[in-house]
Amino acid sequence: MGAATDGAPRTTPCWADVTLPDVEAGKRFYGGLFGWTFENGDPEAGPYARALHEGAEVAALAPKPDGRMPTAWCVYFSSPDAEATAERIRAEGGQVVTGPAQVGGYGTLLLAADPGGAVFGVWQAAAHRGFGKRGTPGAYGWAEVYTREPVAVDAFYERVFGLTAHDLGKPDEAGEQGEPTESGQGGGFDYAVWTPAGEPLAPENAVGGRAVMDEASFPAAMPAHFLVYFVVADCDEACRAARRLGGRIRREARDSAYGRFAVLTDDQGADFAVVDPARAVEG
Repeated sequence: MGAATDGAPRTTPCWADVTLPDVEAGKRFYGGLFGWTFENGDPEAGPYARALHEGAEVAALAPKPDGRMPTAWCVYFSSPDAEATAERIRAEGGQVVTGPAQVGGYGTLLLAADPGGAVFGVWQAAAHRGFGKRGTPGAYGWAEVYTREPVAVDAFYERVFGLTAHDLGKPDEAGEQGEPTESGQGGGFDYAVWTPAGEPLAPENAVGGRAVMDEASFPAAMPAHFLVYFVVADCDEACRAARRLGGRIRREARDSAYGRFAVLTDDQGADFAVVDPARAVEG
């Protein structure tokens, strides 16, 4: 789209966590699925369980403070100034849900919703820098927003976070394609990939994606949302393991140009995706 960013700082997804009714059950599920180990968070930072893979921080599990809150994964975008980002969110048609709030000496957090209603987080790092690793098995791989308001949402993330949305329904001259999506529309008509402003569309520059929620694939009652992907060494084995652990397969494994992927639901109802980049296929 190329909307002006007005000096918005560049960003990238820097953290992900899931709110669950039962954190101990979550440890069993995700520990069994990804080989994560867990450490209790500093009480000053809240009742977090820090998830680690081979000693590196990769995510966190948190108890739902209110039963009305969704059981869901949340992705956090980095910001050098959470207060300024909150002002941009409001100015561009979003809503600040909570914060900005300082979390001990770890950083500053806020939760917000974009103009389409999808909830996301913002993290201004201090002692906690975010992911200890990413893009490898057991770690974060990708995130995309599902929305019914693509024009407003693309403009929002461009102006708030300094991103450019590349609409893959209108391929650029290089013919680059997007990441896999929940609806199987990677590289399809209603999908866009975000890169930092000024960066060309290429896998090494992509920081996230946007998909349109069509009536055929998504019930009207389903709200806009982010889908978080984790990298696995074998997508089909991850699906089998999820079933053994009490989870469900929401979208069966399929191949894409960016790897074999599937959309899963954990044993408490939180949706997420897994992708094996080694199984990428052309076309």
